Amino acid sequence: MRKFSFETRSIHDGQSPDQITGAVNVPIYQTSTYAQKELGKTYQGYEYSRSENPTRKALEECIASLEGAKYALAFSSGMAAIANILYLLSSSDHVIVSDDVYGGTYRLFSKIFTKFKLEFDFIDISSLESIKAALKRNTKMIWVESPTNPMLKLVDLELISKLAKEFNLISVVDNTFMSPYFQNPLEWGIDIAVHSTTKYLGGHSDIIGGALAAASNSIYEILKFHQKSIGAIPSPFDCFLVLRGIKTLALRMKEHQKNALKIAEFLEKHPEVSRVYYPGLSTHPQYILACRQMKGFGGMISFELREGISAVKNLFKNIKIFTLAESLGGVESLICHPASMTHASLPEDRRLSLGITDGLVRISVGIENIEDLLWDLEQALEKNRIIQKLG
Repeated sequence: MRKFSFETRSIHDGQSPDQITGAVNVPIYQTSTYAQKELGKTYQGYEYSRSENPTRKALEECIASLEGAKYALAFSSGMAAIANILYLLSSSDHVIVSDDVYGGTYRLFSKIFTKFKLEFDFIDISSLESIKAALKRNTKMIWVESPTNPMLKLVDLELISKLAKEFNLISVVDNTFMSPYFQNPLEWGIDIAVHSTTKYLGGHSDIIGGALAAASNSIYEILKFHQKSIGAIPSPFDCFLVLRGIKTLALRMKEHQKNALKIAEFLEKHPEVSRVYYPGLSTHPQYILACRQMKGFGGMISFELREGISAVKNLFKNIKIFTLAESLGGVESLICHPASMTHASLPEDRRLSLGITDGLVRISVGIENIEDLLWDLEQALEKNRIIQKLG
């Protein structure tokens, strides 16, 4: 049987016309409970919406298809999805984590789950040697972002998966930055891919949600039990919105990347910018790896302003199209200051050791007209240059 393309699957998988009405879009099944035919006999297995909901099931089937997974589960937020994965562990288990992770992930691991005697080591996992050096007898999981947030570092997913299998570890990749369109960690042998569906999957900055995709039936069954028992599920309406967003995911990701590459090339040449972090630039130290394991380079860019925090503040004052806000992956372009926003929970010495300086800016490139976006950055940076010259 023909395997359909990503674009086709994103519109159809899990989303057949409704069997009762023929509705083309999956209906919003806004119900908490379901009538039973008689004792012990349900309609298609639905009993209670914390356990199963048709709208959520459609979303989960679609995400599983796009990630090349057997199973997927949807949650009320990306952090809820992350927490659900950690419930696979037991007290005193050890987790190796890439050092450059989202500040919320660092906060959850270091401030909350350590209370339950889980151990976390945040290390540079760019080399196999550093990972092996961090292994302990109680190591059970390895957790990575690729590309990382906000420094856009890459991890060799094939090496990670092979090492995890060698030492019987659960391997997890946060795939939010790339989306299933540009990267599929399970193709490289990773056990679990996790997403904040708030970002590219939803794509319109109008929902909060999370999801994970799993390759193994045994892992899925435990995660599904956790989802049902803990109950951090998305509403049917949120699931509907994510499904709506996914229908245009391929189109949007192409535009995000096209715009981001042009902006990264512009920033790399600008005198006010000392460094640009974007895996689509040939100057990125892991450009060759990016070309090998990803189908594209995404819409996220970080860059360093030469004059530090004063230049950052002036830039934010003068931008016209970019919106100063946290989050990413929406159709609109966003700009933020990781040190004081997304990664404010990291201790200062840790932030600086990772390169998250006061002069670092992160942008989520939207799908506006590229000439407008370039104009906005150019005029704001030019005002910065004039201010620095006068002052």
